[in-house]
Order: sequence, then C-alpha cells, then structure tokens
Amino acid sequence: MTASISSPGNKTHRTAEEIGRTSTGSRPLPELGSQKAAAELSSVDTVLPNGLRVIAVRRSTVPMVEVRLRVPFADPASPGTGSRHAATAEILANTVLTGTATRSRVQIDTELALVGGELDSVVDPERLSFTGNALASGLGTVLEVLADVLTNASYPADEVERERGRLVERITIARSQPSVIAREALQKVLYGDHPYAKEMPEADEVAAVSREDVVALHAKALLPRGSVFVVVGDVEPSEAVARIGEALGAWQGEGEAVQLPPLPAVKGGDVLLVHRAGAVQSQIRLAAQAIPRTDERYPALQLANLVYGGFFSSRLVENIREDKGYTYSARSHPEFTIHGATLLIDADTASDVTAAALLETRYELARLGMVPPSQSEVDVARSYAIGTLLTSTSSQSGLASFVVNIVALGLGIDWLVAHPERLQAVTPEQVAAAALEFFAPGNFTGVLVGDAEQLKPKLAALGGVAFQ
Repeated sequence: MTASISSPGNKTHRTAEEIGRTSTGSRPLPELGSQKAAAELSSVDTVLPNGLRVIAVRRSTVPMVEVRLRVPFADPASPGTGSRHAATAEILANTVLTGTATRSRVQIDTELALVGGELDSVVDPERLSFTGNALASGLGTVLEVLADVLTNASYPADEVERERGRLVERITIARSQPSVIAREALQKVLYGDHPYAKEMPEADEVAAVSREDVVALHAKALLPRGSVFVVVGDVEPSEAVARIGEALGAWQGEGEAVQLPPLPAVKGGDVLLVHRAGAVQSQIRLAAQAIPRTDERYPALQLANLVYGGFFSSRLVENIREDKGYTYSARSHPEFTIHGATLLIDADTASDVTAAALLETRYELARLGMVPPSQSEVDVARSYAIGTLLTSTSSQSGLASFVVNIVALGLGIDWLVAHPERLQAVTPEQVAAAALEFFAPGNFTGVLVGDAEQLKPKLAALGGVAFQ
C-alpha cells in the first residue's frame, strides 16, 4: 500500500520552485506557439420583412445554441427634459419575462428548462438585450417563448410592484459603492445631461413608474426594425434563419427602434475631485477621445493601449502596482458606442498615495509617446490581443456576444475573421504614432473620488485637478 503522506526525507511531490529549476539553473521558458488564424465561419446575414436583421452562424463544437437579441432602446426625449425613460426601461427589462397572455412566469421557466435553456434581459442607456441558450434541439422552444414575450408580454401588476421595490433598494445600495459613485461622476463630467450619462435611474423615478408606463414603453420602443438577432451554434444557418423568420415574423411595430444620439466629444482638462467623506481609498477615473473599430488606425491604438495599461504586463501595472504598490488593480481599456469610442483608465488607491498614483499615471501616458513601445513590447501585446480575441470567440457564447456587439458598431463577421491579420501587420512605428496621438496627457480628463480633506493639499501641489 502506498503511503498517502510522505516524510520530508521521502518526498513524492516536487514544489513549483523545484520543477522550474535544474542543477544548472532555471529551466528556459518554452517559445510561444504560433497564433492560429481565425477559422472561416459559415453564416447567413439577412433582414426579415419586419425589419429585424438576423445573423446565423454555425459553430458545432457542442450540441447547443446561443441567441442574442439587441434592440436599440435609447431615450427618445431631448436631454434635460426630465424623462423617466431609464426608470421605466429598467422595470421593463426585469419584468418582460415574467408572463404573457398565454404563459405564466413558471410556465416560461419550465418550458425553457425542459430544453436545457434559459432567457435573460438587461438594459442600459443604449440597448435592451435578450440573452439565451438551449440544446440545439430546443431552438424552436426558445424562439416560441421569445416571440410570445415580444408580442404578448403581460407585465403582471404584482411582478411590476415587486420589481419596483427591489430596484429601489438595489439603487440605494449601489449608490453607496465607490465604483458606482466614480462611474456616475465620470459620465456626468464627460456627457453632461446626455441620455448616455444616465446609466442608473433615480430611486424616486423608479417608485413613480406604473404598470401602464411599462406596457406603453414596450409598445412604443420594443421594435424589430433596427434590431439585430444573432444565433450561434450547432445549426445550419439558412435553416435557422427560416425558423427565426417564422417565429418572429409576427413581431411588428410602427417606426424604428431608437438609436443613441451622438455623444459630445471628450475634451482634455482638469480632473474633478469628488468628495467622499471618510474614504480610505480613492478612485481614479480618466477618459479621452478614441476612435471606433472601423478606423484603419484602430489596430495600432489597440496595441498601444495594451502596452500602456491593457493587460497585466503593461507599463502602468508594472509601475503603480508591481513597482510602487500604489494599487492592487489598474487598467486602461476602450469603450465603444455606435458613434465612437473613448479610452478609459481606472485605478483604486489608498488615500495617502492618491496624488502619487495620479502623477505616475500621467507620467506613463507621456512616456508612451516619448519612449515608444519597443519591438518586444509590441510583439507581446500583439500575441495577447490575437490570443484573447480567438479565445473569447472560441465558444458559442463568446462568439454570439461578440458578433451582436460588433454588428451594432457597423461591422460584421468578416471583420472578426480578418482582425488577427490586421494586428499582425501593425508596425512599432504605427503603435508609436498612435501613442503620440491618443495617449498625450492633455487629451485626458476625468474624476477622482475620495476624501477631499486628505487629498486636496497634495493634489493642489500636483496641479491639473479641479475642486468643487
């Protein structure tokens, strides 16, 4: 019988350090494997008579299907008019699947469960999204349930009342969270009273929403024309499109779903200090104007962002996390809307090093342009970008989500397939040009949330910070 626990003198397992070393020193790391090109995807892209765009993609890795429905759902009211659209939309998204004229909430859940499926819905200032999946054999059931919800959602009064109370409570809790405070403050600085700035309604607005308001918004705004439906899975694309057309053909409506109006351009300027009394940590949130994925400069910008702060081996992380220990998490990333894009920088720091962290963040912005990324940095960022793209779209779920998002930005599956080649073609000189153009410290503005009494002396000395 083999002993389950070894004595120190009779070890049966080696430590990680022992595995990584030999008698002559550390084991060399193996070379990275070559990146595989994105596979060709069998797909159909068409528009139904009711105006709904349908994209079906075959990916038969498992006998499942993923469905995504994106409905533009922006506030049609003019900025500053006091619209309760955000509040009504939140309640709609949370109650649209709670019953129809022919199905109760329990019946909806049961029918989906019998085919290994589920449906969910969420809303933001730009869109109402339905996300679902099921066994491939259950696609018909998912489509039947979804069609019933889109055309006959009943919004039971008790469900609306219950969700209204829950939402008020969730909003109250959320608005006490530092990350939410920082996000709302940043959106206000960037976009003022534009509808995109209102990602969360006010609690009193939610409390005032009636069932009749929700029903009216469904009839007025949940429209097929301008919307996109994506299905990815173990299906024949042409057959899937025919089934979707048959199931969702009865979904009708006057007009077209409301797209988000253009956002104002982000202009560089001072960082606004937002006081949060007694805070022991600060939230740094910076933003600058960027370019959409359709721009030919985007691949170079993508790599420049990765070098700056887009992954763990980036310059920003190396500086303020690994070297100085100012933060546990720092990152930079693009954020896209149908009209454009912004570059965002996020970092949370202890109060006593907030000014120092902001200084180093700005320093790395300037250094990216003055000391351009080396060939090695570009190559590492390129491998990461291609690898994460291929990995994130290798599953049915990841591919469905990616496709429905890029389609809304004016792109298609051909863009996804060709993007690794675009990244491969980017030169260090192009990355250096993107760094100079987009990462100049003067391009950025933003907010800093923390205890003003602790932070103000050092931030005032640092400069570039506005105080309320």
